[in-house]
Amino acid sequence: MAVLLFSAEQQQKFDSGLVEILSHYPADRKSAAMLPALRLLQSLKGWLPPAGLEQVAERLGTTREKAYEVATFYVMFFTRQPGKYVLDVCTNLSCSLRGAEKVLAALEQKLGLKAGSANDRFTLRETECLASCGTGPCLQVNEDHHESLTPAKLDALVATFT
Repeated sequence: MAVLLFSAEQQQKFDSGLVEILSHYPADRKSAAMLPALRLLQSLKGWLPPAGLEQVAERLGTTREKAYEVATFYVMFFTRQPGKYVLDVCTNLSCSLRGAEKVLAALEQKLGLKAGSANDRFTLRETECLASCGTGPCLQVNEDHHESLTPAKLDALVATFT
């Protein structure tokens, strides 16, 4: 029995999106479209469920293991359902020198989570460079950057989540 992954509207978006994506690749190289296909799936579902990885693999003419391998290599993909807010704290050298560890510790305390864990509301992760070296410490919330963080800015930002 097939797992119902998409609503009818989502299935249509998935199908038409894959047709568009695949139009940019040679027919004998469909598997090269893995990254945009996974991005499409995640944009529709919020994460990459196993049944979705299977659909992507099937449509690209590859194995579900290959799809999973790619999905788990890149931090931008979620193979487990994330919280509503994904918080990535850059702890690379530039941000660390400007207080990233204090930002991360404050977030862990405020949210009651350790870096690398999640609940329904938050996913808190320590990450490498967010390309904000001159304005660190940097925090990315979902896909929005927050730079030059201070305790006061962090408190105001966290207050918007509650």
